[in-house]
Amino acid sequence: MSPAFIVVVTVLSLVILGLIIFVIKNMVLPKKVDSVPKLIKQGKTQNAIKLAKQIIAKDPKNYKAHYYLGKAYLKENKSELAIIEYKYVNENALFGPDLDEINFRSEYSQILLKHNQPNEALKNFLLLTKLDPKNGDNYYWAGHIYEENNRYDVALGFMQKAVFYDKKNSKAHAEIGLMQYRAKNFPEAKKEIDIAIKLNPESYSPYYYLGKIQKDEKNIPAALKSFEKAQRDPETKQKSIIEHGTCYMIVNRFDNASLDFQRAIELDKENLNSETLYARYFLASCYEKIRMIDKAIEQWTLIYKRNKNFRDVSAKLSEYKDLQTNDYLKDYLTCSNDEFSLICKNAVEKGLKFQVLSAEAKKWGCFISAVNKGEDSWMSVRKQVLYLRFYREPEPVEDAVIRESLDEMKAMNSSKGFIFSSSGYTNSAKRLAENRPVELVEKEKLEAILSAAGAK
Repeated sequence: MSPAFIVVVTVLSLVILGLIIFVIKNMVLPKKVDSVPKLIKQGKTQNAIKLAKQIIAKDPKNYKAHYYLGKAYLKENKSELAIIEYKYVNENALFGPDLDEINFRSEYSQILLKHNQPNEALKNFLLLTKLDPKNGDNYYWAGHIYEENNRYDVALGFMQKAVFYDKKNSKAHAEIGLMQYRAKNFPEAKKEIDIAIKLNPESYSPYYYLGKIQKDEKNIPAALKSFEKAQRDPETKQKSIIEHGTCYMIVNRFDNASLDFQRAIELDKENLNSETLYARYFLASCYEKIRMIDKAIEQWTLIYKRNKNFRDVSAKLSEYKDLQTNDYLKDYLTCSNDEFSLICKNAVEKGLKFQVLSAEAKKWGCFISAVNKGEDSWMSVRKQVLYLRFYREPEPVEDAVIRESLDEMKAMNSSKGFIFSSSGYTNSAKRLAENRPVELVEKEKLEAILSAAGAK
């Protein structure tokens, strides 16, 4: 057998092998890929995942397999894995008859919303308004994201396009109503909400927006009822429960509000919704109000782990960090009202070395009148009475408190006043106290006084 013949046979063998590989890759694998959605439809998601992974192992650039793998993960409620596959397809795939871009982007944008990536979702919705311009839902979601970012002028335009292409889009009518209300177009706002409810009486999401309007109007009983109805809609359920809780906060029913926020948190099993951060934040505020500071810190810490820049969470954690090392400050902030009065009296007598004349529990804390020890009592009461206010409210002390204190000091002929606050003072309060006979005691000095006083 000649060497030339061997070379020819070898080359032909390689060509045939290449053709076989080509046929397998272009005929067998596509058939396997098409089997994945069938398995998903049959509920055999584990088999679908296994097959999709096998195809990707042989052909990593098979974007259709990546797409179906993402869909299978969604069926398994593994959205954190699904978003990885969808993102890979989004960044690399060429869309066409085999991979429909409209369907892909509609699914991908919703996953992005679920994973608190509204700006990325917005890019997809805006692209969808070009790819599928007569689909009102795309304009609705784009408008919804703009509204969440307080871009109400842009949001309104998208919502109006949503109802132009889909006059029966009750959610869009409801959001238009809310935006008209914010713009103080009250008749138009009510009209849009009524349209939303009439369009779909069994759709409860419009009641969420109606509740928002009623809450802004301070009609709390009506708002509570609307938010209760809105909870029947799966899409607005969590938000409605949170709003229901904030209504209770407005009327200082913090126990009821806490129950709502806990329910809202429990709804988010995967802890992915951005609304859950708000539920935790408001729950922490309730705990702070009712002196359950340890529980408040627990919620702020959970928020901080997900979003370090969420509202004033970082400042709150910094404000209360001393509770870990200063038991006296912790007692000051977390004890009952009766115990608080005793702590304040102890601070005045042992920390400041004053003699207490009277102590009175107040809604905001404790008021104490005192004199310097060693002075004649009758002279002290008439001329040298000291005026002391102890605050443990979570908000900084306002200038109105300084004015009220100065008036009361004048009425009782007090020579000197002290205001103690664990949460600081507003700038206007500090300016007002300047050059006046009232000293604003900050948290650091308060801590030192409490430590000097020791146990109550």
